[in-house]
Amino acid sequence: MYRERLKALLTPAERKIFVRLTSPQKIQNFLDTLPINFELKGETYMSPRRVLRAKTAHCFEGALFAAAVLAYHAHMPLLMDIQTIPADEDHVIALFRQNGRWGSISKTNHTILRYRDPVYASPRELAMSYFHEYIMNSGRRSMLAFSAPFDLSRYAPERWVTAPEELDWLVEALDNSRHFPIAPKKNLRLIRKATPVERQALNITEWHPRGTKTRHGK
Repeated sequence: MYRERLKALLTPAERKIFVRLTSPQKIQNFLDTLPINFELKGETYMSPRRVLRAKTAHCFEGALFAAAVLAYHAHMPLLMDIQTIPADEDHVIALFRQNGRWGSISKTNHTILRYRDPVYASPRELAMSYFHEYIMNSGRRSMLAFSAPFDLSRYAPERWVTAPEELDWLVEALDNSRHFPIAPKKNLRLIRKATPVERQALNITEWHPRGTKTRHGK
């Protein structure tokens, strides 16, 4: 059983954290306490074990941690990759289902691209809830596609839950997985730019690079 394999890999301290995060809501609450990983010493793709030791995470690392905890509690460990234009950055979330509806766990430093409550009828419906939030400073909307739910249980848990090395291979596998465009190209040409008041939200951040809450995040 996947859960038992994962459980056997964890240290007592790690299990103590995993065991109390019994719902997606509690997992999100825990991730919200971790400062954003600004990668000040270079790019990282840390496993959940390394996230707990470093006490920091960016979107991929947070989603991976969430998926690991979900797997510990016998849920499917599912990721979704949201792809953007080259000038912007992709976002990765962990998917979950409660009472037949989809939600997502998300780690971000901004007011946008955050947690989604389980009210969405399908993964596509959930993914599209991020579309109007995905904007550049210029006002251009940058989301292009989203992945099918990416099942991490196809990989042995020691490869991604407790791995000591960077998980570049997993990022590449997710990036190369099946993706769906948000709309036909002729419709993408009709997309209106975000207004100045919408763009103001981009300037609100939660964490300072020093690892402390910003003034707006209090």
